[in-house]
Amino acid sequence: MNEIAPGARLLQTEGLIAGYVPEVDILSGVSVSVNEGEIVTIVGPNGAGKSTLIKTIFGLLRPRAGRIVFRSEDIAGRKPHDITRLGLSYVPQLDNVFPSLTVEENLEMGSLDRSRTAEQRQRMYELFPRLGERRGQAAGTMSGGERQMVAMAKALMPDPEVLLLDEPSAGLAPAFVDAIFEKTQEVNQAGVTIVMVEQNARRALTMSDRGYVLDLGRDRFEGPGKQLLEDPKVAELYLGGTARIDRAEAAPE
Repeated sequence: MNEIAPGARLLQTEGLIAGYVPEVDILSGVSVSVNEGEIVTIVGPNGAGKSTLIKTIFGLLRPRAGRIVFRSEDIAGRKPHDITRLGLSYVPQLDNVFPSLTVEENLEMGSLDRSRTAEQRQRMYELFPRLGERRGQAAGTMSGGERQMVAMAKALMPDPEVLLLDEPSAGLAPAFVDAIFEKTQEVNQAGVTIVMVEQNARRALTMSDRGYVLDLGRDRFEGPGKQLLEDPKVAELYLGGTARIDRAEAAPE
């Protein structure tokens, strides 16, 4: 795998057009870029195309036009298993674990190199101690927050360079929302670039290097996360109120 300089552009979409049914475009020319080591959050109203963008990047939806460039290679239209081997992993919002399998078995399903499965699994238990304590428990019997941790750990088993997260805090109890955001930051600090779609826009943008605001399938605003929070127009149209950074959210974890 080619080396890439720290902070260099790692992933980008250019004029991406995609949809689920013929002649109906959900994405209408979306262009975003992600640099190595960043957390980049995609926010916007319901129906803006946020999840569609993540699914198209990961090959679950074939774009009608535009490019998806990862490490200078156009991967648009590639199959998800090929994209995983290139260095991207995806955590969907729903149905993201095998409920009848144990935590340990779920992690094994995420491994691409059986010779390293035990080593990778142990690393996940160190990153997610709660999973180590429950390694023999069926994932379907766990809380929503615990299942989200299993899903993230499974996606990290192949050692991805980029982790794509679709609404990681959706439907979780407040304590688990905090835990998931903290783990996302830990994963990023360990060297994994994060691209995240998130409805909890204020919290997500506060911890993000950069963010994009999508609306009606187009990228309307882009900039540093905290700068977007302070933009009166972004706050009025997409964040439901006055531009500000909540002090509790802005405090270091």
